[in-house]
Amino acid sequence: MLKKQPLSPTDVRDSKVYRDWGLTDAEYQLLTDKVLQRLPNETETGLFSGMWSEHCSYKNSKPVLKKFWTQGEQVLEGPGEGAGIIDIGDGQAVVFKAESHNHPSAVEPYEGAATGVGGIIRDIFSMGARPIALLDSLRFGEPTDAHTKYLISQVVAGIGGYGNCIGIPTIGGDTVFDASYQKNPLVNAMCVGILDQADIQKGQATGIGNAVIYVGAKTGRDGINGASFASAEFNDANETQRSAVQVGDPFMEKLLMEACLEVIHEHRDVLIGIQDMGAAGLVSSSAEMASKAGSGLSLNLDLVPQRETGMTPFELMLSESQSGCYYVSKLVPKQKFIKSLKSTVLMLSQLVK
Repeated sequence: MLKKQPLSPTDVRDSKVYRDWGLTDAEYQLLTDKVLQRLPNETETGLFSGMWSEHCSYKNSKPVLKKFWTQGEQVLEGPGEGAGIIDIGDGQAVVFKAESHNHPSAVEPYEGAATGVGGIIRDIFSMGARPIALLDSLRFGEPTDAHTKYLISQVVAGIGGYGNCIGIPTIGGDTVFDASYQKNPLVNAMCVGILDQADIQKGQATGIGNAVIYVGAKTGRDGINGASFASAEFNDANETQRSAVQVGDPFMEKLLMEACLEVIHEHRDVLIGIQDMGAAGLVSSSAEMASKAGSGLSLNLDLVPQRETGMTPFELMLSESQSGCYYVSKLVPKQKFIKSLKSTVLMLSQLVK
């Protein structure tokens, strides 16, 4: 397959393709005039569209989210990391995360719901916890409609099927039917885990020169710029955007979960931080880890494991198909991790100033 030629910076500007990626004209102008002070290329525009999306930045919902209770004696981890952590005594804690996968579930209900579950499971075990339960909160249109019946059956199957493959039961939830959700179902999944407080991990990339290790599935062309897709107002035009929905692999995630927990428990001496790869793919996890630690991250995209040929930087950075995690570790021989990561793929990079 021939490698797709990227759009030039002027092509991006003149065609206004950035609108299709979720950026407004004002946001594109801000990026051009204030942030970069030049025309962004195709990849840069895509990176900002993902990171500035509602799904990643909560730019519209932050005022509402700030009203929630987030502080207290029992709160060990509030907003800012992959999941919340509450002290339950005896040196243990409960870890929990809820997330919506609405648009993906409307377009591809089985994979949309399944990969929503996969994402929150990774949020839990990347914090150092073992996931023990799944829950869901669902909203559909009237169940007398044939298409709604299809959505219901596939969403429920996706949630239960993914969890069952990994061995995590779905223990409860709630479902509401109303005509207002007829073409736009709401699919919220939640995962709960438990850990010893000594095992709590953070997604921070500290230590200049330390190694960054990519763990998970190979990168493909599914789920590209899914964060922007999930943030856009849903309409009939979105129904054809199936490429924005990632394809889940619960069996790989089971291996990934056990590998991550093994590294956390057995290689604590060299593990610095761990971060799940979710919305916006490599760009989100890389930027979040580095930003929280005040570091930079040097990525060699030629080393990213790929399952399709001719992938562009735009596709590699914005695909959500890895369903994986980043480790940051002290510089040690790679063989140190081989036992834990024997069923996964590796990509080494380094932290920079």
